[in-house]
Amino acid sequence: MTAHDHGHSHSHGQSGATRQRLAIAFGITAGILVAEIIGSILTGSLALLVDAAHMLTDAGGLAVALLAAGLVRRPATTRRTWGYGRAEVIAAAAQAGVLLAVGLFVLVEGVRRLFEAPQVPPTTLLVFGIIGLVGNVASIVVLASSRSHNLNLRAAFLEVVNDALGSIAVIAAAIVIRLTGWGGADAVAAILIGVLILPRAFRLLGEAVDVLLESTPRGLDLDAVREHLLALDHVQSVHDLHASQIATGLPVLTAHVVIDNECFTDGHSPQLLDELQQCVAGHFNVSVEHSTFQLEPVTHRSHESPTHD
Repeated sequence: MTAHDHGHSHSHGQSGATRQRLAIAFGITAGILVAEIIGSILTGSLALLVDAAHMLTDAGGLAVALLAAGLVRRPATTRRTWGYGRAEVIAAAAQAGVLLAVGLFVLVEGVRRLFEAPQVPPTTLLVFGIIGLVGNVASIVVLASSRSHNLNLRAAFLEVVNDALGSIAVIAAAIVIRLTGWGGADAVAAILIGVLILPRAFRLLGEAVDVLLESTPRGLDLDAVREHLLALDHVQSVHDLHASQIATGLPVLTAHVVIDNECFTDGHSPQLLDELQQCVAGHFNVSVEHSTFQLEPVTHRSHESPTHD
């Protein structure tokens, strides 16, 4: 006996308001990107060029986030039974890969420029650094309220926050060059931007890979789940217990539950099934609304293929 609870309280896609915020943030980021490219050409600044490359990555990430936000709204089909729920996870993994490449390039080129520091006009650099910071702050305000909705929105928010820190580094470099004349400040700022990029990229990649490898969702303790299920009356044992995550906010759980034989003759099994589903939906930090339980009599164990816990 099996059951699959299709709870619909979660969102399979992003609301129109969220997509609008992404579109606004993309427009702002694209504008800053153009300004910083112009600024890096005029000043020869590595920090500004790297920040522009970071902006290019972020603009691409926001564009992909917009695309993914549209894809996840498509309904499920018999071929794609979860729809395009994992589009946002794949997009986040791609963003992380690009960020890693940019961060490594920044570190190598920044170290080289420490020994061959070019002259950078500090006033022009300062102007473009301020333009970048103002735009980043505007994007932060736009995305702040929706940053926890999924991996893509979290990635987009973290990107603009780190962009803001990068712009601050550019401004600081301009001030140091203006006061001391030391052109190496530009390379130091570039290296700092690279240091900001790499940990974020690794963290985002790790989260995306966990979902793609169908790891147990963070915050869901399967040992605790098993303990709660076994505590229910008439439950003899639990095996083949699995939990994974289709996309952000969409965990799924399956299990084979061995129950007393008489539950199948006295009509108690439907009530027990409800109790099992209510247990995983309400007792843990991660609410599992999509749960599938196979109810088995004690005598069924000998007919199954080899099982595992």
